Amino acid sequence: MRSSKFNLRKNKAWLSGSQKKKGYIWWWHNFTGYNSITGEPKSFFIEYFIINPDKSPNNIVYGQLYDQKKKKFMPSYVMVKAGTWGRSAKQIHNFFPTNELRYSKKKLDLRVGNHLLTENGTCGSVRLEPSDVRMHPEYMSDSGFMEWNLKIEKSCPYNVGYGTSWLFRKLNAFEMYWHAQGVKTKYSGTVILDGITYIVKPETSFGYADKNWGRDFTSPWVWLSSCNLVSEISGKYLANTCFDVGGGSPKVFGITLKNRLLAMFTYEGIIYDFNFSKFWKKSQVRYSIKEGETELHWIVSASSTKYLLDIDIFCNKNEMLFVNYESPNGLKLHNQLWNGGTGHGELKLFKKKGRELELIEHARVENGGCEYGEYDLTDF
Repeated sequence: MRSSKFNLRKNKAWLSGSQKKKGYIWWWHNFTGYNSITGEPKSFFIEYFIINPDKSPNNIVYGQLYDQKKKKFMPSYVMVKAGTWGRSAKQIHNFFPTNELRYSKKKLDLRVGNHLLTENGTCGSVRLEPSDVRMHPEYMSDSGFMEWNLKIEKSCPYNVGYGTSWLFRKLNAFEMYWHAQGVKTKYSGTVILDGITYIVKPETSFGYADKNWGRDFTSPWVWLSSCNLVSEISGKYLANTCFDVGGGSPKVFGITLKNRLLAMFTYEGIIYDFNFSKFWKKSQVRYSIKEGETELHWIVSASSTKYLLDIDIFCNKNEMLFVNYESPNGLKLHNQLWNGGTGHGELKLFKKKGRELELIEHARVENGGCEYGEYDLTDF
């Protein structure tokens, strides 16, 4: 499915109004590469995160420094986050003053330091020494080195509806916005992680790309996605199939909507959308997350007047990390935000026929992106 100009406009849209001094925006990417010597797969992520860009454009302000918290300084910087899941999962952060960022108002084109991000590609590198991690907890980072040069081909965009329309963005109606430009994204190129080269190929990258922005985060925070699905019925890889689930308890004009998720399933090019804002479809998305000793388990059931979608995803804790962000107000309340890219499980799609259910597809899911966390009310 080719991206429309409408979706592309949403993906490049910048912060507006008061969000420039109290707000954030990020573009997220994840994919799988393969060890150039052993062929072993490894999941990677890259994110471009900008917070309060007009608050302190000439200097990096870290929200977790004690002196700055006493003075109630708000964070302000461009952060490039890159890392890996699986064994030795890590996130590496490098920071830049926001006045060093160059971007286009006509298309997605970000440049800062040696970093470049467009709709069609990204390149850059991050590095942090162990001594920097010990001396600077405000970096919220692990140590390591990662360099990348990648081409990007996005398909299956998920437009969540009127909530991200021009009017609702202008009114700052939601505290957190979401747009997934590439629920299925093909990446190609190379990644170097701590001296090891990984080859990224389009057909086996099983990639994803989205964007979030707003004035604050949500709690709980839930996300699931994958484009690596194999039919348990036919045994075939479903080349034009992907799903995306996201949300938590969004705030709209200051009112909290508890436990609201959005879910989209594209099955061989046909889109099944379970969106509570489209009330005429009578959509509901119920979920639960179970935390065991060794793994997390996401259970999602999405229904509309005609269809039922059931998703079960597991991810091993030792392949995940607690992803680190601080809010525009300088607080860090998500200190146990589980984040992984090696989720696996199954998905079933049914068609409703009266009181009966007709199975349309039963698929095995691999390379799933997954996230879950709630505020612990203990600042970093």
